[in-house]
Amino acid sequence: MRILENIISDRGSKYAVSGGPCASEEEAKAFIKTLCAKKKFAKATHNTWALLTADTALKNDDGEAGAGMVILRMLEREGLRDHIIVVTRWFGGKHLGGDRFRHVQNAVRIYLDELGAR
Repeated sequence: MRILENIISDRGSKYAVSGGPCASEEEAKAFIKTLCAKKKFAKATHNTWALLTADTALKNDDGEAGAGMVILRMLEREGLRDHIIVVTRWFGGKHLGGDRFRHVQNAVRIYLDELGAR
């Protein structure tokens, strides 16, 4: 599991991005459970995620409507299969409107750049 914390901050909201190998819905649930075993992530407002496998596309908005689809579309464009990406947000008290989707995209880009740099 790779976790990149404090990558984006806007109007009090803070973002992190995580990911790792994952090949099924069961593995995705286990990944989220492991991530949320860390108290900081368990207390996050949203842990949105997506996973693209050979058989299916899975996503979960975790209350951040539309964010899972943003992650999924980026996975599809990259052709990245069997790898979950989770974007975590701690709400800072001010609504971000459409900027939240830009932040999700930027978080995924940061993760993909880190992944490619390995």
